[in-house]
Amino acid sequence: MTQVTDHGGGVRSIRVPIPDNPLGTTLVHLVDTDLGPVLIDTGWDDPASWDALAAGLTACGVSVAEVHGVVITHHHPDHHGLSGKVRKASGAWIAMHALDTAIVRRTRENRPDRWFSYMADKLESSGAPEEHVAQLRAARTARLSTGLPTFAPALPDREIVPGELLDLAGRRLRAIWTPGHTPGHVCLHLEESHPAALPGNGRLFSGDHLLPRITPHIGLYEDPDDATVADPLGDYLDALERVCRLNPAEVLPAHQHAFTDAPGRVRELLAHHEDRLTGLLALLSTPLTAWQLAERMEWNRPWDQIPFTSRNIAVSEAEAHVRRLVKLGRAEAVTGSDPVTYVAL
Repeated sequence: MTQVTDHGGGVRSIRVPIPDNPLGTTLVHLVDTDLGPVLIDTGWDDPASWDALAAGLTACGVSVAEVHGVVITHHHPDHHGLSGKVRKASGAWIAMHALDTAIVRRTRENRPDRWFSYMADKLESSGAPEEHVAQLRAARTARLSTGLPTFAPALPDREIVPGELLDLAGRRLRAIWTPGHTPGHVCLHLEESHPAALPGNGRLFSGDHLLPRITPHIGLYEDPDDATVADPLGDYLDALERVCRLNPAEVLPAHQHAFTDAPGRVRELLAHHEDRLTGLLALLSTPLTAWQLAERMEWNRPWDQIPFTSRNIAVSEAEAHVRRLVKLGRAEAVTGSDPVTYVAL
């Protein structure tokens, strides 16, 4: 597979591998500016990923040391992981939405064992069986006995402000707030004529918000210090509508490949989530916990074949969907249930 793709108009993408992940690669986009190249996302912090990014930049005629800035669509490690190394090698600034910067700061300040305890409590409240939660506790104990590694993603030094143009000399790149996948996820609208004169309004760097063949994970916004009951799926659906109205000529996502007809893809995703909500309502004809819902939902493989970590993600997604139903008045939590069960109205 070609490592670098030239999208025209001073925009290229570099395929950076994600270790042991079915997504395979992150598409790191390189945007030429009057003050030097700017990266949109950087890829996973792994030696092979770093080598691929450096080689891709060389193929584009620049070096890591020449990178002027880094714009991060969201804080996940397959997007933000190499930002610190890029900044160390080049002196580049790093920009991120304030809500995801807050997550990065919390990650740097919180002890990893606290996160293990928080996740165990969350799984218990979702109705996870004891044998599943026990695996998380065992992992915590094992890591405490050997010393927990420090995870310290780079702290951004610039804020991406929704609706505003980023400070990129010679380019018009506007931030579009698209929460759902993360609280501070942003898409970036390049408000310039398409180099191939495709119909529509410029180009959209969509991060994980809008992908051509898969749906992004929409789970809970996890914060041990915040008891707010958020509605990530509602946030995501609203943001899809916002992107649809932009009607970009082409979408440049962070995974898979570039594509056109953003409104058509948005309609597919809206229909997908409405179908899933309808299916959950049928399941909730009797009270179920979030874990029981996840067991019964349709995934890309049978529940008994889904590994431990992926089950945690699936339960988070199930709860995000049931929260949406509660918000819409189509379901409710059963009073006094422990763990919490939900039922359709």
